[in-house]
Amino acid sequence: MPSNLVAVDVGTRSARAGVFDMSGRMLARAVAPLALTEGPGPRAEYASDQIWDAVCAASRAVMRDAGLAPESVIGLAFDATCSLVLRDCDGAALSLGGPGQDTIAWFDHRAMDEAAECTATGHRLIDHLGGAMSPEMQTPKLMWLKRHQPEIWENLGAARDLCDELTLRATGQPGASACARAAKWPYLPAAGGWCDDFLAQVGLEDLRRRADLPDAVIGVGVPAGRLTSDAANAMGLAPGIAVASGMIDAYAGALGTVGLSGDDHPGLMLIAGTSNCIMAVTPDPLFAPGIWGPSRDTVLPGLWTSEGGQSAAGAALEWVLDAWPGPAPGQTPDHAAVLARIEVLLARDGAALGDEIDVLPDFNGNRSPLSDARLRGVISGLSLDRGFDALCKLYWRTAVSVALGVRQIAEHLASAPAGDGSAPRNLAIAGGLARTPLLKQLFADATGLKVLTSQAEDVVLSGTAIAAAVAAGHYPDLRTATTAMTTLAKVLPPDLARQASYDRDYRIMLKMQDHRAEIAAMKARI
Repeated sequence: MPSNLVAVDVGTRSARAGVFDMSGRMLARAVAPLALTEGPGPRAEYASDQIWDAVCAASRAVMRDAGLAPESVIGLAFDATCSLVLRDCDGAALSLGGPGQDTIAWFDHRAMDEAAECTATGHRLIDHLGGAMSPEMQTPKLMWLKRHQPEIWENLGAARDLCDELTLRATGQPGASACARAAKWPYLPAAGGWCDDFLAQVGLEDLRRRADLPDAVIGVGVPAGRLTSDAANAMGLAPGIAVASGMIDAYAGALGTVGLSGDDHPGLMLIAGTSNCIMAVTPDPLFAPGIWGPSRDTVLPGLWTSEGGQSAAGAALEWVLDAWPGPAPGQTPDHAAVLARIEVLLARDGAALGDEIDVLPDFNGNRSPLSDARLRGVISGLSLDRGFDALCKLYWRTAVSVALGVRQIAEHLASAPAGDGSAPRNLAIAGGLARTPLLKQLFADATGLKVLTSQAEDVVLSGTAIAAAVAAGHYPDLRTATTAMTTLAKVLPPDLARQASYDRDYRIMLKMQDHRAEIAAMKARI
């Protein structure tokens, strides 16, 4: 009997595919790179055709590596970043400039002015976005397109979240993910759906017609359609299998970790990667400034999801490596080598390692809790030392600052009414940034929360596989599937010996944020 699932996760720079059995065990994993075009300025774009090619390459590779026949797979699901795909009236790529570049990357910040205009409306939608529209949402990006590239707007035939584009290519059926719609669009499921009055306020009264945006949505774990013969051949799978409604990648990670805390121990979920998402899933809506959401039905039906975030997390560490003026220009040091050396230095220096350096890692703005995409990073305490150990210290202190940012968001969430009044005690971690034991322990030490780790090697893919299992009919609902397919592997308590040092670092971080605001106010007066 066929009893396997394929999950595909499209991140910022690669597409990853995993094959899972029905217990949630991953049998193989494969990766294919994405071609990302960055610039000028805060722009970043993809070609959706190349993304689909990467998805198919990863799927074929993972089936080959697992040694499975196509007929062994009964379900497929996709998750993806909230990148925005644009197609013309004939369904072809609506190029933004370069060949086939029809997709605005999730972290593209070209629409900051438009985001501010959305915020200024004071519409109730803004209450579900932490009090401010982000340029990473779909509405300001589409406003920018209509305003700055009217010739493209006139030819617009469809605008879709990337996860919806992938399910369309797989099934041939257009459909809207309930997860993506409620999380990234002007859509409030508990208030009737589309916020048409808001769209009219921001000059997008023609959006739904021009962008072919349907009224109905498809819930998490619900089939979006069946895999077509063409898509099956491209992916190395059998035609006709169930394809689940797509998910935003961080929400798939939340689905893969939501069961780790247990009902009696409310906690948060950290999806750590290029950016960080800190998620809370609650029975009642949680409103907090600087927190995206609450959005209903985006992880589990009937529950509300609130999302804090850091727009640069792994990206901040990548920037440190790329920007380091070491003795060999053009040769980017390896993350693994840097982390290995940091372990040695920590054994020697303890929490004092690099403590002359303090960092605000907001190199791409502060998503939470300050909700200001215009903020930028700050590094204090640099010397002229270009040696490898100096790089390791800066890398480590940047990682510490990212972890302290998670602490700030966690405390901010804990101060908001959360339905049952419980403050989080646990932090379930998933994502590439938190794969190393060193960084997992850092998040525990810096936040003061117990870190929960899953037995799953890739929890974002695991959450996507859970959705595929329910869509394929193997489990009756998502709650049953999460119980059956997730296993707590380890609990990392915070190291109390390092607590005082990180408490000091946290106070310094908050003071640096205040100083940055003072400097900005001073510049505005001059």
